[in-house]
Amino acid sequence: MKKALFLMVALMAITACKNEKEQTVAESQELEGDFIFFEDVAVLKGNTFIYGVTINDKARELAEQTAQVKAEDYDMVSVKIKGKVHPKPEDEEGWEEIVTIEEILFVDDKPVKEDIRIE
Repeated sequence: MKKALFLMVALMAITACKNEKEQTVAESQELEGDFIFFEDVAVLKGNTFIYGVTINDKARELAEQTAQVKAEDYDMVSVKIKGKVHPKPEDEEGWEEIVTIEEILFVDDKPVKEDIRIE
């Protein structure tokens, strides 16, 4: 009887831990990349990633800060932010992963140099 009870408790503990891992919310992380913002779309592009950006108050604040640096509408500005990366909702279009900005850590004082310029 004790063995059956122990087995049942162990099984419940393992199942609970598995569910807990699946429900874990993305942790905040520092990200560096080039940021661009338009009316309703924002993107953060790093060396190894491209994320859509959740349009919230922090994203708008970052857009205002980068707008002061940009020479043209399509300029990107190097930034460092703290945020949470998560998959995009299935019913939405856009990048596969989205970052929600929680804190702005750094904004460069000049736009990113263009690789290619189309005129």
